[in-house]
Amino acid sequence: MIARPINPSDLIPIKGAYSHRIGLPAIPGYEGVGIVEEVGPGVSKSLLGTRVLPLRGEGTWQELVKTSAELAVPIPGFIDDDTAAQLYINPITAWLTCTEVLKLQPGDDVLVNACGSSIGRIFAQLSAVFGFRLIAVTRNEAYTEDLIGLGASHVINTSNTSLYPAVMEVTHGRGVKAAIDSIGGSAGMDAAYCVRPNGFLLSIGLLSGIPISWSKIMETTQVNVKMFHLRYWNQQASAQTWQATFRRVIELIYDNQLKLMAPGLRFDLLDVTKAVQAAEAHENTGKILLTSKNVYGGIQ
Repeated sequence: MIARPINPSDLIPIKGAYSHRIGLPAIPGYEGVGIVEEVGPGVSKSLLGTRVLPLRGEGTWQELVKTSAELAVPIPGFIDDDTAAQLYINPITAWLTCTEVLKLQPGDDVLVNACGSSIGRIFAQLSAVFGFRLIAVTRNEAYTEDLIGLGASHVINTSNTSLYPAVMEVTHGRGVKAAIDSIGGSAGMDAAYCVRPNGFLLSIGLLSGIPISWSKIMETTQVNVKMFHLRYWNQQASAQTWQATFRRVIELIYDNQLKLMAPGLRFDLLDVTKAVQAAEAHENTGKILLTSKNVYGGIQ
């Protein structure tokens, strides 16, 4: 392995959540990039020395990972290690949200909270690709210029603006077709109330650690509620679908339609405790990367 980011989805099981489906001992890490060092019987030796995403196998927070050859995603030379390491969780979630879950169309009004995050910036760029109007919600004015530049139609800073009236103003009283919530708790509820009747609230994360009150939403709104978990898509996606989805995202990077955030900090894999502490501090805009020495790309 060359590099692997620390995602919120990595930290949750470390803290003891998901214990019902995670057996111990377990190695964390759902994504990362590495170089093929060995291949099994029947696997082409041409893969040796190439960079791949060794996903849906063992945890990536280790030096060596075993994975299925048909699921290993080849990384072309124009993608650097920093980008490759982050190519799975956020980009694939955002792509599937737009294309399969919500099936967004040009002109759709879509609200995304926590939009200063890595995935929020991906949604901003996808709004330019697919033509939907993104209402980006943040709590920091520093993100506004970047998000508009990436493709967002409007940015609402809830540290100094009430969300609902601001959304009603920019949608001319209609509300949004869909709200994508990464936070949960009261922020998720606020997003739900901005959705027009028969629209959708989609939960893709729980950064606050507080669940949304689904029953209250269904009792007090006419909003359809959905949850998206990447692992459920993985369970039903064939190897062909898996590889094709990554190719679409890689094409966006090649065409300069998608650019992932640079890492905030790097730590050697041996310093994993310090890296986790830095990730939990929420003081970095980019991902924390756990790195290993290599001879490819810019990570040393």
